[in-house]
Amino acid sequence: MVRKAQSALLLASPEDTEAQFYDALQSGDLERLMAVWGDEDEVCCVHPGGPRVVGQAAIRASFESIFTRGAVPVHPECQRRLVVGDTAIHHVLERVEIATEAGIQSAWVVATNVFVKTALGWRMVAHHASPGTSQDVKQEASVISSGTPTTLH
Repeated sequence: MVRKAQSALLLASPEDTEAQFYDALQSGDLERLMAVWGDEDEVCCVHPGGPRVVGQAAIRASFESIFTRGAVPVHPECQRRLVVGDTAIHHVLERVEIATEAGIQSAWVVATNVFVKTALGWRMVAHHASPGTSQDVKQEASVISSGTPTTLH
């Protein structure tokens, strides 16, 4: 619990929480990754092509398994945000770097991150990621090139 209280200082906004989430994925830091998650029993995560994983323990186990292969080179490229009261929903186009014989290639993932404001700061309560396509990239090309996320209130 002390870990979360200390982390809350860095989670003053949904954007801060999301940045910590992606930094933790990129560094393969399971403790840092779990510090952004809410304590609610119904927190959930869906990895691309995978089943729904519910609860902190199950989410921890799923990321622990992913990190056995190393850090995840994922970069949020395009974000659309909706904030209503103490809830924020971010739709994210993620670029994942994959090492191939031909060099580094990019794969795309379409993700939705949901955050809730708590006494300890903004916490992630859902991460749902699905395989993306080149069509997703084309649809978001103008946002990616401008580098400016869209925020809806």
